[in-house]
Amino acid sequence: MPTATYEQLLAETLPQVIESEKQYRDIGNRFGDLVGKGHARTPSETKLMRLLALLIEDYDRRNAMPPDDSTPQDRLRFLMEHSDKTPADLLPVFGQRSHVNEALTGKRPISAEHARKLGKMFNVDSGLFI
Repeated sequence: MPTATYEQLLAETLPQVIESEKQYRDIGNRFGDLVGKGHARTPSETKLMRLLALLIEDYDRRNAMPPDDSTPQDRLRFLMEHSDKTPADLLPVFGQRSHVNEALTGKRPISAEHARKLGKMFNVDSGLFI
């Protein structure tokens, strides 16, 4: 039986940026199957495996959260770092640079309204910031 080409493997797997838990599980399962092949893996399968690893890593980076005992400020800084946002990106939420800096350092509590806007900005539950 001839081995599948990289293009055939792509057509079979249809890799794409992972946006849901189901896609994450599906891609993770396919990745696991390829890892499990070990030395029996073809060069084309190895190439696909490396692509799937990048997609999984990207999803993990975009959806990871700090430990449960972190403060709202820790969570905000974490999400900013992992989404490549700067304090300037938070101006629409807090209104003034000084308020952004105070919120990031914990000198200013994050209000319910700020939490709602942050939740929308980062596509997470606003309760993370309260």
